[in-house]
Amino acid sequence: MSQELPTQAIDPKIYALYDEYCHGAMDRREFLAKAAAAVVGGMAMAQALFPRYANAQTISFTDARIKASYVKYASPGGSSGEMRGYLVQPVSTTATKFPAVLVIHENRGLNPYIEDVARRLAAAGFLALAPDGLYPLGGYPGNDEDGKRLQDSLVPAKLQTDMLNGAVFLKNHALSSGKLGVTGFCWGGGMTNALAAELGDGVQAGAPYYGVSAPADQVSKIKAELVLHFAETDPRINVTWPPFEGALKTQGVKAQAHFYAGTQHGFHNNSTPRFNQTAADLSWTRTLELFNRTLKA
Repeated sequence: MSQELPTQAIDPKIYALYDEYCHGAMDRREFLAKAAAAVVGGMAMAQALFPRYANAQTISFTDARIKASYVKYASPGGSSGEMRGYLVQPVSTTATKFPAVLVIHENRGLNPYIEDVARRLAAAGFLALAPDGLYPLGGYPGNDEDGKRLQDSLVPAKLQTDMLNGAVFLKNHALSSGKLGVTGFCWGGGMTNALAAELGDGVQAGAPYYGVSAPADQVSKIKAELVLHFAETDPRINVTWPPFEGALKTQGVKAQAHFYAGTQHGFHNNSTPRFNQTAADLSWTRTLELFNRTLKA
């Protein structure tokens, strides 16, 4: 993965405001104004937190190990009945089918960082699909501000159905071995947990990153092995873990949670200063170990 972005120290108050901004509690203008008022230099700190996607590419779309394309597929019950996703396959001279991993974006659509995650998985030997939940509205608009606004306008249940249909499409793809894993980030982390419940034994492994827990009445349906990644400082998400952990243990679900010291929500995203190289690398190693063990055997 790329080197950690060189940035000034970000005050914890600014991180907290950014988390509120990312999750819809305020718009960009209000975020910047509150940051400027919170601490000396707050405006500069706030502006430094906006993503710089040129830094996110670790696997080029021309990498000889992979082949990437955009595909469309039916999504009955979803936002429009049709979906589009970024499909990345390994290039192999011997294998004709590959274990599959669905990659679920944050709350702003299929941005370049998530596409890069799909390429990373393909380079590791997995058939990866990253759906764009914003496709029914024209697709990811090219910036996160508008992407977040568009995603907030969608009906949550229909958007979840679009992700579910992406999983079904991927699992049944001609290049898929039939074994399926799911990973996702922020909103996508919560969706990873939700789909693990909805898909039951249709998914073998889930690796959610800082995602909210699955609904309590759905935990009994989870059959996948879970490796869950949490930031140390992420109270909105972390408060959901203890009851989820208890329910998983009660149901006998194999699950292991990891909390990464000195990290903020979004630590895996290498396009912003929240990125933490050590935690990102370690969490990714654990994610690949899970998928290699459960999907490639």
